[in-house]
Amino acid sequence: MPATFPRVGEGPAVGGSGAPPKAWLSWSSGKDAAYALHEVRRAGTYEVVRLLTTVTEAFGRVSMHGVREQLLDAQAAAVGLPLEKVLIPYPCPNETYEREMRRVLASALAEGVHHIAFGDLFLTEVRAYREDRLRPLGVHAMFPLWGRRTDGLAREMIGSGVRARVCCLDPRHLPLSFAGRELDLDFLAELPDGVDPCGENGEFHTFVTDGPGFRAPVRVRVGETVERDGFVFTDLLPG
Repeated sequence: MPATFPRVGEGPAVGGSGAPPKAWLSWSSGKDAAYALHEVRRAGTYEVVRLLTTVTEAFGRVSMHGVREQLLDAQAAAVGLPLEKVLIPYPCPNETYEREMRRVLASALAEGVHHIAFGDLFLTEVRAYREDRLRPLGVHAMFPLWGRRTDGLAREMIGSGVRARVCCLDPRHLPLSFAGRELDLDFLAELPDGVDPCGENGEFHTFVTDGPGFRAPVRVRVGETVERDGFVFTDLLPG
């Protein structure tokens, strides 16, 4: 059975050495991944030793979020973790994505890592997909934020010091005026009816510039906003 994430305050799942098991964390560059890392570290049940990010090689950008690789690298340095990049083509058939992911995960297993944490919140089909693909490899999926009410969670993130900007949005759900905006309480208050406060249905994606566990903020400035493949991307530039 895939591992479930213990509640904060429960004892760590220690091995014979007394040390918590090592884990990788799926790092989208966004707020959910950053807060999932915070929660794993705070619980102490697992030791996150590496971040895992899918990068579209032709663009040198984080897949779906459209964030520059340079800023991704700056985030990894800010949280003090090495970064494993899964390089995929554009466009990328699903079988290619899965093949490249298996190849990278083989190195995790070789290091004795059998757990990966994800920032998913409530989409059961996404969770099932991850679990179904990882289980045959002997890798267990963890979901430290799973099932939490997203309205309260979004406010909790902001209150904890998470700072993030919208880097991608779906114009079918959000007007262009939200592109590049900072995630704050005003942002949440102005979201149209039906839009998830954490953007879990794909309404928007963010790039985290600061938060709990960051050694220093990642400085960015807002660049050009463009529409591509039905989504709106705001180019964040190094500050």
